[in-house]
Amino acid sequence: MIEDPPPLLNGVATLSHLGVIRVEGDDAARFLQGQLTQDFALLGLSEARLSAFCSAKGRMQASFIGFKRGPTDILLVCSRDILAATLKRLSMFVLRAKARLTDASHEFGLAGLAGIALESIAGRVHSTMEKIDFNGGNLIWLPPAGTEPRALWIAPAGVPFPPGPAMAQERWLWGDVASGVATVTAPIVDAFVPQMLNYESVGGVNFKKGCYPGQEVIARSQFRGILKRRAYQVHGEAPMHVGQEIFTTTDPEQPCGLVAQSAPAPSGGHDAIVSIQVSAAESGDLHLGSALGPGVRLLPLPYPLLADI
Repeated sequence: MIEDPPPLLNGVATLSHLGVIRVEGDDAARFLQGQLTQDFALLGLSEARLSAFCSAKGRMQASFIGFKRGPTDILLVCSRDILAATLKRLSMFVLRAKARLTDASHEFGLAGLAGIALESIAGRVHSTMEKIDFNGGNLIWLPPAGTEPRALWIAPAGVPFPPGPAMAQERWLWGDVASGVATVTAPIVDAFVPQMLNYESVGGVNFKKGCYPGQEVIARSQFRGILKRRAYQVHGEAPMHVGQEIFTTTDPEQPCGLVAQSAPAPSGGHDAIVSIQVSAAESGDLHLGSALGPGVRLLPLPYPLLADI
């Protein structure tokens, strides 16, 4: 009898690279509705939202997983290296809204769960971005890493993480890359409109909600067919770093894209999410750092791209 291979993700990973912005008040949801790419007015207590905060030019300043801990209490999980700047910029738009924004990173513990650690408390696979309340914490189902389910655990500081073997943060970060959904970090702030990271295809943009910064640019990119860059997954033997440029030999002087997220691959080498010109992706001739740099090859995306709204 042939046994199934062990899961590539298994256990509990401490997510010290993430932080939490807390938005409290009667107008918390209404305020975020006017600032982010997703619909927070209709956000229920049993779900989460992937969303982006953009500049007036439609460029992503931050990305979040947002959810309600209560009717007037919303948490936004983002990369810790951009949290302070993001909090400062978001706070500029509060004005008369009954909403208070704070850095609540020290108030909560965050962990990534997969394999037996996830099975022990969830039992079955749930829908992506479904939220379950469990033992004082919140469990949010994330996009899977290929076929492997993953979830974010967030609970007040002092609440123990769910039981399970320790998982290296590096392996969890590979799961992020394998999901095909990039998180905005400091090196790529202001580099992409959401569609350049496929956010419209993974539930990160709602085209039916009201106005927010950059909405006109984002909508025009979608409906007028002018988007020339997309996110792809790639593999290479050389290390890849966020913000590193991608080139082709057909146009060696101009980069065709950027590395948006990267991690060592379990089988060796490195996997990454790159945002590159569609024409360059179709050529398959991709190199890291320069046209003479190490080659990288495309991997299949784990989700279809949105063709119609």
